[in-house]
Amino acid sequence: MRFLPLRAFRMLIVFHFYLARGNFAALYDRVRRFPLRRRIRPPFAIEDVCRAVDVACIWYPKEVLCLQRSAATACLLKQCGFPARMVVGARLKPFKAHAWVEVNGRAVNDRSYVREMYSVLDRC
Repeated sequence: MRFLPLRAFRMLIVFHFYLARGNFAALYDRVRRFPLRRRIRPPFAIEDVCRAVDVACIWYPKEVLCLQRSAATACLLKQCGFPARMVVGARLKPFKAHAWVEVNGRAVNDRSYVREMYSVLDRC
């Protein structure tokens, strides 16, 4: 658990560069293709991974957007053996887009009712 926030911080840096270049397609592809570890999960839970990303966001020198945070969370969860999927959604009035992570259909890094607030555009 000690190094989990450092791994999360590193993931935030990686996805920052995708967003800084405006390369959403590459970010999406990286998350979609990130390998799911098939072996036994480490001794921490989904909540521990989400908490580590939250800690990394606190120490990150720039504002962390939901897309960057969700991409990092999804990849870190996959690295730990959890079948995570990043979800991108939007609503029309007022227009707003949002990203979050689900594991087995349950939002893990956002409010449990986030799917009621946004129409799902895609999952990766």
